[in-house]
Amino acid sequence: MISLRPLTYRIGLLLGLGQPELAAAAEEQWQIAPAEFRRVPPVIILPGQAERVTRAEFTTLPLLMQSLHGDPAEPIGPTTAYRLADVDIVDGVVYSHGYTLHLRQRRHRMSLGHLESIPAGAAYESWVGNRWFGNWLLDDCLTYRLAEQAGTPVTTMPPRGGHVPDYEFRLGMHPRRITDAHFDELVVFDDHANNTNRLARAQDMRSRLTRHVTPEPRQGVFLMRGQSGDRRLLENEAEIARRLGDDYGFRIMFPEDHSVDALIAACANASVVAGVEGSQLNHGIAAMPPGGTLLTLQPPDRATTAMKLLTDRWQQRFAMVVGRGQAESFRIDWGEVVATLELVQAENAANPS
Repeated sequence: MISLRPLTYRIGLLLGLGQPELAAAAEEQWQIAPAEFRRVPPVIILPGQAERVTRAEFTTLPLLMQSLHGDPAEPIGPTTAYRLADVDIVDGVVYSHGYTLHLRQRRHRMSLGHLESIPAGAAYESWVGNRWFGNWLLDDCLTYRLAEQAGTPVTTMPPRGGHVPDYEFRLGMHPRRITDAHFDELVVFDDHANNTNRLARAQDMRSRLTRHVTPEPRQGVFLMRGQSGDRRLLENEAEIARRLGDDYGFRIMFPEDHSVDALIAACANASVVAGVEGSQLNHGIAAMPPGGTLLTLQPPDRATTAMKLLTDRWQQRFAMVVGRGQAESFRIDWGEVVATLELVQAENAANPS
């Protein structure tokens, strides 16, 4: 079976034809969790640090500045499932009655696909989850729980290396891996909002990860950035890590050198997980208890609070220290790290979990 939908989609783009919204393309939709209002805490940051930021990553500079303040009653969206009929998935793109959804970067300029025929499935993967490990771990793995309730979880990504197989094992994830396929029915999800249902799934995930390890009695963990991922070079990373270890008893870890169990055991009782802002910190978010703090070290030209969406979901706090220099080479002042940790301690004393 061959799909012509990639071709007709490209023709539609050339003709300037629009595509229907997901709700209009779906045969059926149902709400898994309602919209709500939720208190979102502010970022823990020293006075004057925000003024150092010259560029925001993943958002605009005004929206980044707005996110620093939190919100006492932020509107939180619902979680919704959609059942699509007569679906082709070709080269990581979902096609259904004019609607398209990109699950990952395409590997071919044009592919008509030789389709495997599958009666039904439920997709849990996302483009960002297939691009960044942290989004896979803390976004897609939560949506997997919805997919297994709706049917057979399916993914277009082949088996991945690194820590992914261990996490899949610990979380009991057994998706059907597909290439190009035709589905009579496919369920997809709008699962982006940090509502009560998603927060509960985050704590369920933490429970699954920590139940078979012995947590270390440790105040903090520093997760080294390493050389993987988008380049962010903290020139004095080793010095900051050493002083956190010497002065505060932090454990220093290169995540690529440790198993998932070792990382979870180190972070499961930590009150602070620190490091250069990046995907390696997601190991800490997954394991750190509610009320803990993620302390991110960031360059001024690549500042972001994107991970705060994750710490909010895991009911943790988010702190940041903005350095001097550029992402390719920046430095963090040790005194500002100490002062930020004092802010964290004061916040914890004022708002005990």
